[in-house]
Amino acid sequence: MKKALVTGANRSIGLEVARQLSGLGYFVYLGCRDLSKGRAAAEGLSNVEALQIDTADPASIAAARAQVDSLDVLINNAGISGGFPQPPDATPVATIRTVFDTNFFGVIETTLAFLDLLRQSPEPRIVQVTSGLAS
Repeated sequence: MKKALVTGANRSIGLEVARQLSGLGYFVYLGCRDLSKGRAAAEGLSNVEALQIDTADPASIAAARAQVDSLDVLINNAGISGGFPQPPDATPVATIRTVFDTNFFGVIETTLAFLDLLRQSPEPRIVQVTSGLAS
């Protein structure tokens, strides 16, 4: 059975992607920052397991990687907005750093952490999901 990891998957686009992949016969790691929310989202879905992963936290990424033994598809979907509005003269630099840590550096670190498993797959895939939220 092919395995997929979808980050930011406890709601919205990520949850729907996980649901559809499960329906196609994949085992899906439902990646989420809050494990209790992930478990609740996974209820009623078959071949889905909640996996705690905060893409802005390298230790969390490493802990998630340690729990996965094989992977065919990585879907980088997690993203945050940092709140709106964000006028350039009033948005704290700390907010901008948090957004970049999640939406940019988090994608890179997550991909690098799982790259060894993807390289072992006969048909590896990496999908980058973006939206206005993560822009």
